[in-house]
Amino acid sequence: MATTRFSDAREIRFDADELTGALGDSVTVLPIVVALGVLTPLSLPHALVAFGVFQIVWGIVYGLPISVEPMKALAGLAIAGAMSYGELVAGGLLAGVVLLIAGRFGVVGVVERAVGLPVVRGIQLAVGLLLVVTGAELAVGAPGVAVAAAIVVVALYALGYGRASALVVLAGGFAVAVGAVGVPTPSPPTLTPFAGGGPSFSVGAVEGAAAQLAMTVGNAAVATALLCEDLFDREVSADRLAGSMGAMTLLSVPAGGLPMCHGSGGLAGKHSFGARTGGANVLLGIGYLLLALVAGVVVAFPLAALGVLLVLVGADLSRTALSGDDRLVTVGVGLLGALTNVGVAFVAGAAAWATLRKLDVRSGR
Repeated sequence: MATTRFSDAREIRFDADELTGALGDSVTVLPIVVALGVLTPLSLPHALVAFGVFQIVWGIVYGLPISVEPMKALAGLAIAGAMSYGELVAGGLLAGVVLLIAGRFGVVGVVERAVGLPVVRGIQLAVGLLLVVTGAELAVGAPGVAVAAAIVVVALYALGYGRASALVVLAGGFAVAVGAVGVPTPSPPTLTPFAGGGPSFSVGAVEGAAAQLAMTVGNAAVATALLCEDLFDREVSADRLAGSMGAMTLLSVPAGGLPMCHGSGGLAGKHSFGARTGGANVLLGIGYLLLALVAGVVVAFPLAALGVLLVLVGADLSRTALSGDDRLVTVGVGLLGALTNVGVAFVAGAAAWATLRKLDVRSGR
């Protein structure tokens, strides 16, 4: 085992646990990134390079297996066709600026209290439902492929390896794609600003950014900070995490990458797979950089198999959203967001939550 020590309280390890732990952050990242690469103009090589670089950066900076994930609200809306790729880019830039400022001036906790956790979970539910619907639509296109992928998923869950099912289906999909188009010649992406397309600032972009910020504050900043203390006995403030997410997104998006955040689910996944240090990030980052060299094969990835993965991701996100209290508010916001748009649901949910809190105060509860 190799160890690189950066301080008395921080070390980076490279061993079998860190290697298997690295997979815990990829089971949700790769299906979303591949879906965006197939269904939108996103340049998958540029996105994978950005993920690889920032996995390594934050693993070294924090000395922890900090998650680096796509901003799921923006990504989910783009995958579902509820916003254009240009609006995804613009929404990411807006969210990045807000997070950078919020982290600098310590306002993350204030925003979380004002919006209300049930509203945040409602936005999660809306995005989860949209991903499930989109996945089902893709699966219907080739039911035979979808059934085969679903059988693999069910079998792995039955054997107790459910978390590995996404990686197994992805591996099978890539094998099918390689069989169709052959092994691509390794090719590094060129330095191209906004490789998939420039930002398109619109009402939809602002709505998407607002919805994403609601999720990011609750799930990626506050919840991740709590997990750092609970799982690793390390104090990392939510505002510091917000600042690093803002900086990461503002550097990634113009370089052709995606808006990215630190998700609590990815951190918990890395821990459950064995990761205890930033070594898992370094190993996963190297893997992403290598995958970027042959990312062109994704054009032949079977969409029906991708649909099954999106249903899994959407179901997992929905299940997490429904795990808290005040489920009536969560379900109301989630259904409104899925049936209309997340911007309307966010505003309506925040107003409803504020009203309910006032009624509780007046009634003495």
